[in-house]
Amino acid sequence: MRRNARQRILRTIASLLIVAAVTAFYRKTNLHVNQTTVALSLLLAILAVSAAWGMAVSALMSVAAMLAFNYFFLPPVGRFTVADPQNWVALAAFLMTAIAGSQLSSRIRKAADVADRRRKEIEQLYAFSQKLLGEGNVIQLLNAIPNHIVESFEAGAASVFLAEKQKHYRSGHGTLQLEEEQLRATFEREEPAIDAAKSFSYAPIRLGIRSIGSFGVSGARLTRQTLEAVGTLLGIAIERARAVEQLSRTEADRQSERLKSALLDSITHNFRTPLTSIKASVTSLLSERPPKAEQGQELLQIMDEECDRLNRLIEEASEMARLEAGEVVLEFEPVSVDELIDAAMDDCKHALCDRVVTVQIQKGLPRVRADLSRAKEVVVQLLDNANLYSDKSKPIVVSAETAGNFVSLSVADQGPGIDGLEQGLIFDKFYRGKEQRAVAQGTGMGLSIARAIVEAHGGSITVTSQLGHGSVFSFTLPLVRSAGEVR
Repeated sequence: MRRNARQRILRTIASLLIVAAVTAFYRKTNLHVNQTTVALSLLLAILAVSAAWGMAVSALMSVAAMLAFNYFFLPPVGRFTVADPQNWVALAAFLMTAIAGSQLSSRIRKAADVADRRRKEIEQLYAFSQKLLGEGNVIQLLNAIPNHIVESFEAGAASVFLAEKQKHYRSGHGTLQLEEEQLRATFEREEPAIDAAKSFSYAPIRLGIRSIGSFGVSGARLTRQTLEAVGTLLGIAIERARAVEQLSRTEADRQSERLKSALLDSITHNFRTPLTSIKASVTSLLSERPPKAEQGQELLQIMDEECDRLNRLIEEASEMARLEAGEVVLEFEPVSVDELIDAAMDDCKHALCDRVVTVQIQKGLPRVRADLSRAKEVVVQLLDNANLYSDKSKPIVVSAETAGNFVSLSVADQGPGIDGLEQGLIFDKFYRGKEQRAVAQGTGMGLSIARAIVEAHGGSITVTSQLGHGSVFSFTLPLVRSAGEVR
């Protein structure tokens, strides 16, 4: 208040000096001007002061200008008297015009200030709403709301009370000054409360016509309309976050059910064939007329192979579950690409038999950062796929080359190829190409496991295929850039 009084005094002195300056200018210069010119000059100065400093200063300036105009420019000059009655009309018109103009100018200035303040509040509300939309989790949103209020409205502190949880969320300095009792009272009363002296503001958080909480702000002068708008935005944002969270849970449950159904269908389909074979072999061995020794040996071999197949199915499902749960710990080390490919070829030698496999490795290929046993599984899976789904008389090509900070390894076959629509699904769990389902047995988890292993290494796996010309499966492994990186 002391500062405002000092400012008002300085402005009043300045306005009087302006009147004196205009008067001195026309009195001391040799410009031959009439009384109308002087009056209009003083009137313009008054309007300018009114637009800048308000009605109170300009009204006092109007009186001072009228007196100066009478004393220095209306005859008899040098006396506060009026010789011509018409000049009384001129003086009265001058004073009335100056005061009316000052009032209009002051109103325009106030209207402009209000419009500017409302524009700023709208911009702040827009920025605040954008920040609220960035939060999708209810808990994160509630913890972030006080910070968003402080940042958006340049407040000193903010506090939020949520009735459902009976919990307060605070941010900024001086939040203890925002009394919890007042927040609860605002929620129950469902009406904003503004303490202009302390710069405290409280308002309910509304969802429709229902109050679900309240919030308080200190250090920022917010209008009642702004407080109500903030309360409505908070209510909408909280309800939106809850809806998104519920939708996410519903979608997760739906996906879980789909996964369970797919897993059950896959297990049912893939387990039925080996179990049927085992059951048929056992029935033959236990029949009243047991088979001959050679046939019995063949049946036992079938049972052994089908048991191995069942064991492999269970191992793949178990490994996929552990990879997705992050329970597989990779032991990274510098690995030579030649060593990796040789290890995979050695594992596949019985399956490949006399199949021609061409290896093309770029010279001077640097080592990669990998878990040898896991990376080998990827190469083995790609070699098995190429062997199963392509003509045995056609070669398989294994290649490796640098690609930026990675080494790209590829396995190419000359099989029937994969349809463009299926290429985006080929790495999904339990998915098998519609044209290849009858060609070879499998669970559809091999490529999913390969993708999980590659992504755990920080690489990526892709497929390029053309119907009738074969497929190329490629994956990347990161290069070893420093000795400390593999630890």
